[in-house]
Amino acid sequence: MIELKNLYKSYRGKSVLMNISLTIQDNEFFVLIGSSGCGKTTLLKTLNKLNPIDKGEILINGTPINRIKVTQLPRLMGYVVQEGGLFPHMTVEDNIALAMRVAGYPKEKIYDRITELLELVNLEPDQYRSQYPSQLSGGQRQRIGVARAFAADPEIILMDEPFSAVDHLTKCTLQEELINIRQAENKTVLFVTHDINEAVFLADRVVLLSPRPSTIQKIYEIPLEQKRGRNDPLLLKIAAEIAKDINSGGQDIPNNYWGNL
Repeated sequence: MIELKNLYKSYRGKSVLMNISLTIQDNEFFVLIGSSGCGKTTLLKTLNKLNPIDKGEILINGTPINRIKVTQLPRLMGYVVQEGGLFPHMTVEDNIALAMRVAGYPKEKIYDRITELLELVNLEPDQYRSQYPSQLSGGQRQRIGVARAFAADPEIILMDEPFSAVDHLTKCTLQEELINIRQAENKTVLFVTHDINEAVFLADRVVLLSPRPSTIQKIYEIPLEQKRGRNDPLLLKIAAEIAKDINSGGQDIPNNYWGNL
């Protein structure tokens, strides 16, 4: 379980996050949405210690984050960024193995784990494990980024707009694959997006952050199984509600907020 208690964060004297309190349950798919620059990524990075907080407390399974060593994080949290964030000079196999080596994963198990993960993200292991990122499409690079995040079998997966740089058809496929992988691996996921329909399609709960200084504007429950239809009337209703609340909170809705169902 992840607990955020009265978090405050500022940059150069300007408040970014103000009094953020949330509880994220084990195995929950939790989505953060809000206008550009509102602090979604900043909030996400407080969890993996890339952004230290000014005030408040973060607990992971009851342990304060400041008591968790950086060397323990790869076993605890995976992290996916836009376009996968792969190292260009390393093969697919080495990119995925890196997280496991840092986490102290048993050497004799790394090869088989990479095979398992490549199959989970629908990439043929014998074909792709020796390729370099420059030889892959955008969707394939993102699949490898997802595989690397899951590689060391962490409890929590942080995903920062992971599908924003791919085309719509690839995005839809990756969303479906993520649902399958997450269920197979039994993980807690925190996911940042600008796409309202992506949020309601994937999430158990969606949190709307207000413009800076960000507070929690509203939380939306999605009372549907993860395997859900994109045109489910309830999803459309919740998506419309989020859009309305964004407007009422003084936020603009950019074109990429809607995506496509």
